[in-house]
Amino acid sequence: MSETESQAGVLLECRGIDKSYNGPMVLSAVDFSIRRGEVHSLVGENGAGKSTLIKIITGVTGRNAGEMSFDGVAIGAEHSKKAAQDLGIAVIYQELSLIHGMSVAQNLFLTREPRYPLIGLINIARMNAEAQALIDRYGFSLKATDSVDSLSIAQRQTVEILKALNSMASLIIMDEPTSSLTSTESAQLFAIVQKLKAEGIAVLYISHRMEEVYRLSDRVTVLRDGRKVAILEKDQIHPEEIIRLMIGRALEAGESNRSMARKGGEVVLEVKGLCSQDRFQDVAFSLHKGEILGIGGLVGSGRTELVRAIYGIDPFDSGQVSFLGRDWKPGVSASIEGGIGFVPEERRLQGIMGGISITGNVGIPNLDSTGTLGFVSDRRELELARKAIGLLNIRPAEPSVPVGNLSGGNQQKVVVGKWLIRDLKLLIVDEPTVGIDIGAKEEMYQTFARLAAAGVSIILVSSDLPELTRLSDRIIVLRKGRIIREFAEGVVTEEDVLRASSGILEGGGR
Repeated sequence: MSETESQAGVLLECRGIDKSYNGPMVLSAVDFSIRRGEVHSLVGENGAGKSTLIKIITGVTGRNAGEMSFDGVAIGAEHSKKAAQDLGIAVIYQELSLIHGMSVAQNLFLTREPRYPLIGLINIARMNAEAQALIDRYGFSLKATDSVDSLSIAQRQTVEILKALNSMASLIIMDEPTSSLTSTESAQLFAIVQKLKAEGIAVLYISHRMEEVYRLSDRVTVLRDGRKVAILEKDQIHPEEIIRLMIGRALEAGESNRSMARKGGEVVLEVKGLCSQDRFQDVAFSLHKGEILGIGGLVGSGRTELVRAIYGIDPFDSGQVSFLGRDWKPGVSASIEGGIGFVPEERRLQGIMGGISITGNVGIPNLDSTGTLGFVSDRRELELARKAIGLLNIRPAEPSVPVGNLSGGNQQKVVVGKWLIRDLKLLIVDEPTVGIDIGAKEEMYQTFARLAAAGVSIILVSSDLPELTRLSDRIIVLRKGRIIREFAEGVVTEEDVLRASSGILEGGGR
């Protein structure tokens, strides 16, 4: 640690952090520090290593190499979640951890409730009074006795912050804190962050939204491919420069010269004025036969919600959808019968049944072709499973293997393969290559290219910018539930898409 940093009051310091999960390095020789009373943003593309670094800091996972210290005291290799909390490190995730059916005060004092001496009963009056005193100190619009069920998302997030403050946290980590907030609620959160800073509390802020990083940060650390590539001081923080550093890597063959080309011909899907309160508004686009339409945007932009509504998983409030030239009322059964396949974002939770075989997983959406009168033909189901295995080179090539025993890449092949054996007209894929290795990725890309060449239309939702720009014939970018940009012609770079997603580059298509 330098003398300058020491004088600035370094709270947390990480030096030479390495981490691998029995394979490629996820973090390599990463140095990171945060000072008392500063807002420090951690940025990087999907897969850059941000989440892993946070897990190491908070004791969720261990490090393979490197040193850490907090408030000048070394953090040993046995660091744990409990040890991190005892040090004063708190984390607020996108998925809030409040207990429903309980009051604000009960959540604030969970497992640490003040009790009457001797008899050990909870002193509810004292708990409510202490909770209200903490609320009033920060001027939050809450009451200690409010039920968390009655609070808005922003207010619940405030309770999470109060929980951290009540545990005497000196470092609060915020992971995409505005992903579910309105602009007004986001402004309230920013004011809270400034209050925390004024109290001398350090805030580690993680966000894809460059305008927030620019507005709040005293310093920014940029990660790329598991390595620290830059630390920017206040006067160096500019959204364009951050994006350049995040993207600044050698492009693989085929990425740098990918040119968008608007396809004509038959319109397979048309969406007009689609709206769903608090999720997306006035979305309109068309999709042509054999076209791969990419949908880009940041976390919380409404991409997943939109494609789930189009497929019929979730309802929408207003708007029209037409499919193959006819008015279409989205529904899961209708979509399957009509030749629309869906690969969900959460593969393990929504795409597979890990405890049953490849045959069983392939058979589920194909019951209309595997049986009659309510009876399933084992022979026909096995035929379909073998066909899917052959089409996508699923390994091991044994239909009876439970899907939960397969690698992530082969699990994803099963999710895709169960649709390819149908008379497919449209395939919707949401984050198709998350958590799979580079070889499986390449096979998946080749599959999508073959499908498009055969006339199957594809909607591709992806946070992987090289993937999005490489595969798409056209890209629409969502921001806060609205289409703000369309890329339809000419060379489109990862930086173009990221700038549009971050609100730096808006306006018409090209």
